[in-house]
This record gives sequence, C-alpha cells and structure tokens, in this order.
Amino acid sequence: MAVETYIEQAQARVRAEHAASDDLLDGYEAFIRRIRELHADRTPSSAPGFTATAGVASPSVNASGPDRCRAVRTAFAETVRPHSVTDVEGTESLLETIREELSDPIAVALAPTTDASFTPELKQMVLTEAQSRQSEATALQSALEREEAHLEEAGAAVGEITGWIAETDETPLTVDGFDALRQRHQTLAAHRDACGDVARNRQRFLAGTTNNGLDAGVRHRSLTQYLYREFPVDYPVLATVATLEETLRECQRAVRDHVVRRA
Repeated sequence: MAVETYIEQAQARVRAEHAASDDLLDGYEAFIRRIRELHADRTPSSAPGFTATAGVASPSVNASGPDRCRAVRTAFAETVRPHSVTDVEGTESLLETIREELSDPIAVALAPTTDASFTPELKQMVLTEAQSRQSEATALQSALEREEAHLEEAGAAVGEITGWIAETDETPLTVDGFDALRQRHQTLAAHRDACGDVARNRQRFLAGTTNNGLDAGVRHRSLTQYLYREFPVDYPVLATVATLEETLRECQRAVRDHVVRRA
C-alpha cells in the first residue's frame, strides 16, 4: 500500500532556499565591506534642496559625490542584486531593487538624477540598512537549518512507518493467525500514535520563531508558507502524517474484520 509523502519534496525545496540564502548573505557581506572602504564626502550635495537624509541643503559643488554614489550602486549591483531578485535580467531596475532591499530614502539618495553627495550620514544609512538585511538573512539561515532538521526528524519517523507497511503488506492477512493479527493491530496502533506525535511536534515548531539577536526573527509558520507556496498542500509534514494516519486506520479496520470473521 503506497503512501504519498511530501517530505522529500520539502527537503529539496529547503536545500535550494538555503543555498540562495547563503549567496545573499555572502553578497551582503561583500557589499558592506566595499561600502566601509568607500570614503564619504565631507561637503553637502551639489543639488539644492537635498541631503542624505532627504533634508534641505544649500547649493555647493562636489564632483566626487555622484561618483561615489555610483560606486555604491555598482557595488550593490555586483554583490547583492544577483541574489535578491529572481530574474536579474528582468524588468526590475537597479534602483527598484535598492528600494526594496535598503529603503526608499536610500534609493532616492543614490539615484543618478539626485546628484547627491555621499556624506557620512548617507554612508551610515546604507551600512545600517545593509547590516539589518544581513541580520535578517542570518536569521533566515538559522530558521532554514531548523526546518531542515525538523524535516529530517519527521522524515525518519514517516520512513520507518512506511517501510513497515511495505514489508508487512507482503504477508496477506489471510496467512496470519490470530496472534499475528493481534500483533499487527497493536503495531498499527503504535504507528498511529507516532503519527500523532509527529503532528504535535510539527505544530509546536510552526508556532515558534527563530531569532537572531533582538533585531531579526523568522516566524516558522510564515517561513513554511513561503517555502511551500507552490506545493499542492500547504503543510507538507502535516498532510503527510494525516494521510499516513488514515492509511494506518484503514489497515487496522481490515485487521479487525479478519479477526471478527475468524471468531
């Protein structure tokens, strides 16, 4: 009797997301390093009416400002952007990605049309936002590692049960004596209890959060909803153990029918 399981599919999905998360984290580490090495301007922007914090600035001339803002855009394009959008060659512009990742004020400040100076304040804004995204990516990595471990645990429990079903199905009920049938019925009951344990553990896990310090945290339920949004079921582990438990219940019913007929 075959039992459909989504756990291996879920494990493959988590591994892929973990690899993407690693790449994004590496990208932010490289981006932060390059921004730290970039000298900030000490004079305000040459563009009247704009500062790094979107305040009012007096006119001045500083040719290095736009060049350094361009260097920030280039660094972002080469380090973070390839790992923050699904299709790098798609329609999302570089500034749109910067807006999504680092905030709208930073995207405005770095835009070529703004002609802003790369002041110490703007540099700190960029670093602060990038470090915040880096912290979030680290929290995501930890949450994915916990999800991997949880899937492995659930998969081992399910694999043990499905393996027993496959092996036991090779012996027809008509061959078993009364004692063998009773033992089979008890084993099925124990496996149903094990399914209940897996489901309860999974529910507790989904209600939890993986934190990275005080600034970043990943809710497990939100993470799994994101990970498995294209799956035929919303919760692969719970769907698997529910199907498995129903299969075990049907097997128990069949065993009881045989026992009654022999009584």
